[in-house]
Amino acid sequence: MTEYKSYALHNFRDIPQMEYLTEEQKFNIEVVGTVLPFKTNNYVVDELIDWNNFEKNPFFILNFPQKEMLDEASFKSVATVLKRGAPKKEIQDVVRKVRLKLNPNPAGQESNVPVFEGKKLNGIQHKYRETMLFFPTQGQTCHAYCTFCFRWPQFALNEFKFAMKEADKLVQYVKANPHITDVIFTGGDPAVMKTRFFETYFNALLEADIPNLKNIRIGTKSLAYWPYRFTTDNDASDLLRLFKKMKRKGINIALMAHFNHPSELKTDAVKRAVKRLIDAGVQIRSQSPVLKHINAHADIWAENWKLQVRLGIIPYYMFIARDTGAQDYFAVSLNQTWQIFRNAYNQVSGICRTVKGPSMSCNPGKIQVVGVSEIKGEKVFVLNFLQGRDPGWVGKPFFAKYDPNAIWIDDLEPAFGVSNFFFEESYYQMLA
Repeated sequence: MTEYKSYALHNFRDIPQMEYLTEEQKFNIEVVGTVLPFKTNNYVVDELIDWNNFEKNPFFILNFPQKEMLDEASFKSVATVLKRGAPKKEIQDVVRKVRLKLNPNPAGQESNVPVFEGKKLNGIQHKYRETMLFFPTQGQTCHAYCTFCFRWPQFALNEFKFAMKEADKLVQYVKANPHITDVIFTGGDPAVMKTRFFETYFNALLEADIPNLKNIRIGTKSLAYWPYRFTTDNDASDLLRLFKKMKRKGINIALMAHFNHPSELKTDAVKRAVKRLIDAGVQIRSQSPVLKHINAHADIWAENWKLQVRLGIIPYYMFIARDTGAQDYFAVSLNQTWQIFRNAYNQVSGICRTVKGPSMSCNPGKIQVVGVSEIKGEKVFVLNFLQGRDPGWVGKPFFAKYDPNAIWIDDLEPAFGVSNFFFEESYYQMLA
């Protein structure tokens, strides 16, 4: 099966398996899917979802919006205007109000957009010294949308969209910032792009002969949601040849693959795709947040890492679900997340222990929950920067009061009577 079929809100009722759902369940998808973007495809529907137990199936929940992903008042407001067939403008106004309550700009992404030669580069984010994000215009959708996605505004709110198609600006910015070693193509999902677009960007970087550029990373869910992109799509072999070419020129290609559950690794299609990529010299690293209803159990994570290593994938990051969109539906407390990480880590050999986390990608940087401890009679979270807006913050442990209900850095207070975390003053000066 390689013919691609896409389903969105306007045609999801055409999916044959919708016969398993009640009319109420279908309407709930329409209500929440009017607020949060909805898209899936025939690979997810036919090969990943167990329709005999769809209500608890992780891939059904990951793709099909659930009623509980909106608070009761928001759900009711959207359902009401849809039921009475309100004018399009009225529906849009109601939906917009709900969307703006869902924190569409998490982790201060706007503050990551650089100004270059007097202009904001709205298709670039540069938060960490060595690493730059590039949002190619042609890659700002996905083969299927994850219901937890922190970049949901890319597909739903134009004023929060990051995108750029000018390869020359990309090159100029990397050349002007010699500390940048890594360019991350992100989205959306860059792997939805045709190979000819990859060639445009990659060849521009090659021709510029930028000595500081060492790694090109591609953030993608395609291995899990459409592995045929790397096997039987009509330009799949061209893409692999391009990756080989970049490797020969001395630039490492790394796929930052999103695998939320071990079952994503078990189909023949994904196994073939992983093998082809590795044979082409591509490094594959995996990352995922901990998600209630999906993978909030140590055994699931241990199995995930073991399967990845068996296939040649490097476990990279365990994240904490970001403070946006359906966070309340997916959130696991910081303490529970750390326990899941610890108990999963204890089940695997050292070859799987390349994974870092659990980590919050928040405004100041990637903050790791190292553990829970008691110091001078006070129970505390031990925290550490894995990445920071200021590289000097990295690897410097700090402490927060223990809060069993905390799910994000904003829920935490400094321990030991200190008024601020050590980084806060300089962080606010950066923002100013």
